[in-house]
Amino acid sequence: MDAFLPLHTALVLLAAAFIGVVVGGPTYLSGGPVAAVVLAGLTASGVSVPVLNSLIR
Repeated sequence: MDAFLPLHTALVLLAAAFIGVVVGGPTYLSGGPVAAVVLAGLTASGVSVPVLNSLIR
């Protein structure tokens, strides 16, 4: 049984994590509370996964 993710899945999740950090960084620097930073980053990551999945084929 293969324990690794397929390359497509790994690339989509890595790009989604990067987008989450890019959105969360300015939110943190603007002085927002930590909960808002985490929520903004997770929301951006979650929304970007289906879009990236359709774009990266």
